[in-house]
Amino acid sequence: MLGLLLLYFIGKKFYYLANDYNKLKWLYVILGIVMYYVGTFFCGVVVALVNPSLLEGNDNFLLAILAMPFGIASCSLFYFILYTIWKRNHINIEDEIDNMGNEVPNN
Repeated sequence: MLGLLLLYFIGKKFYYLANDYNKLKWLYVILGIVMYYVGTFFCGVVVALVNPSLLEGNDNFLLAILAMPFGIASCSLFYFILYTIWKRNHINIEDEIDNMGNEVPNN
């Protein structure tokens, strides 16, 4: 249940980010959630390489708790990358409309 709640908030943040910059909202919701699972998969690979005996038991809860910070970190990194790229390339339409008559032509 905690995992579903976490996925909801991840999706919500990506939805609002895509909405602010007029991108495809649901595509970035899905990509944000996929990035969370990529991070958790990466954690599983690291745990399997460092300590394979941890995977032999039936204690999946411990592995999920270990993988959660990796998933959140990868999702946050993806969010930050998208935010910086979109903010750099974003043109504020209201500012452009306000400045339309104020340009001085260079003759």
